[in-house]
Amino acid sequence: MPHRTGNLADLAADAYVYGYPLVFDVSMISAFMHKGFGSLPPTPFNRFGHSTKLATPDAHFVSVNNDTVYSIAQVDLSGGPVMLHVPDTAGAYYVLQFVDVWSNNFAYLGKRATGTEEGDWLIAPPGWSGTAPDGVRGVIEAPTAVVSIVGRNACDGPEDMPRVQALQQQLTLTLLDRTTYRTGLPTPDPDVPEELRFYEQLRVWMAAFPPAGPDQDHQERFQPLGLLEEGPSPYANAEPALVKALTEGLATGKARVEAAANPPAEGERPPGAWVMNPHLFDYNLDHFGVGTLDAPQWRIADREASYLVRAGAARSALWGNHGYEAVYAHTFTDADGEQLNGSRSYTLRFEQQPPVESFWSVTMYDTPDYYLVDNPAGRYSLGDRTPGLVYGEDGSLTVVIQRERPEDPAEAANWLPAPAGDFRPMIRLYAPGPSVLDGTYRLPPITARK
Repeated sequence: MPHRTGNLADLAADAYVYGYPLVFDVSMISAFMHKGFGSLPPTPFNRFGHSTKLATPDAHFVSVNNDTVYSIAQVDLSGGPVMLHVPDTAGAYYVLQFVDVWSNNFAYLGKRATGTEEGDWLIAPPGWSGTAPDGVRGVIEAPTAVVSIVGRNACDGPEDMPRVQALQQQLTLTLLDRTTYRTGLPTPDPDVPEELRFYEQLRVWMAAFPPAGPDQDHQERFQPLGLLEEGPSPYANAEPALVKALTEGLATGKARVEAAANPPAEGERPPGAWVMNPHLFDYNLDHFGVGTLDAPQWRIADREASYLVRAGAARSALWGNHGYEAVYAHTFTDADGEQLNGSRSYTLRFEQQPPVESFWSVTMYDTPDYYLVDNPAGRYSLGDRTPGLVYGEDGSLTVVIQRERPEDPAEAANWLPAPAGDFRPMIRLYAPGPSVLDGTYRLPPITARK
């Protein structure tokens, strides 16, 4: 019996939401390998690409991190395991985050998860049943044959870069079998029209990188859309009714993902309250490797609901960490509910340091681009690692946020430069404490000076 277009369009919208993280993730892997990101150079499979500096305003990357220096690798395991060597960071914060192509965080190495000692780790492909070489600290079992390693090394400023660069050079990937053929990323049919390209990418990459068993059961629903077809693409010469359903579903699915990426505030939020969601990445329900927390509070209870959360997270914060590794908070308004703007002067007073086990920072971004703000002081963020901060006798810290350098020396030491127009600061909490994760800790609002 033929399916009505309406039903197919609804199904196509569901398929878009379900498949968006896979298509976006694989597209970013390809972009990284061929174009690079900012100061990260184009890098082939099974090699690390390293940033050469902390981010500055010329990076022009959304909400770019000014605390850590990135090292990123795309790993192809289709020919067998790959050995990862991690250097000793002598207690300094770092994290290596492992992400499968469905955007699930499935393992972590680093100060919080495994300590900062030197070691070798074997990254194994799905279904691997071999024996790890002697001396390996552990095996990281990958859910998909291609995975991303997103590395971040804490860096205390330009003068700290030589230390970080020395660590980057010791971070290596080695193929165990150099003769094995590796497949990499399969190529979608180039003859598929642009309006159906998303579904062709989803069809090809879904077959190449099967998800967890329960998700495979879920995607059987998409059979009427041609997404489970093998061989030649069903979209190169699709029937008009299918084209109509897919294009309608694409538009509806995009709208759902955009809404999920920018959800409305839950309940009443006090003026100036920071927006913080430690559970944005809790959609991984199946693969809990080294360094992850396999506990109910870190898993979304409803699997079907998790697909939309996953899509929204990929849209707004692809390759972001679980909340227990790092939490991010932002605000657009002051304690009076007014938009933050460089025409005014503000204070951000911490009665006590935010509860973190690693470190914290507050970074300034303009709007609407969320780029770092150029300023004569060359200071783009401030936090517990910033030298020369002036604390109160009671241990409090008052950050002064304004466009011009304060005349008072103590205020100048605690100055976070603001742009001339509207701005949106972001606070990052690395290895946050329990009170951050359970919501009992509240960041103080930014207060306008009268």
